[in-house]
Amino acid sequence: MAQALHPNTAGSLFATDGKPHPLQDSLMAATFVLGVLSFITSFFHSLHLLTSWTGLVGLGVGIYGQWISVTTRQRFVLILGLGAAGVGFLIGMAHGGLFGGVISS
Repeated sequence: MAQALHPNTAGSLFATDGKPHPLQDSLMAATFVLGVLSFITSFFHSLHLLTSWTGLVGLGVGIYGQWISVTTRQRFVLILGLGAAGVGFLIGMAHGGLFGGVISS
């Protein structure tokens, strides 16, 4: 009756190993928030500085988070955040880039 003590979470998307991972969870949340912020602000042309910088930072945090992630839940949310940050970053770069309008030649 060992299976009665350990529920079968092998097929679950949000499966965890039952241990706390505060660093990985923090990176996961930061990547998701930065990605969503970058994606939403990419709809506004005048916010290209915020869009491109949050996208770039979100990509950096997300890549490191993927490198040290432990569970499927972390990897899933990191991929969502990385995708949103990447789209936001590229649209922000198209609208003026990281320094557009601030540093002129």
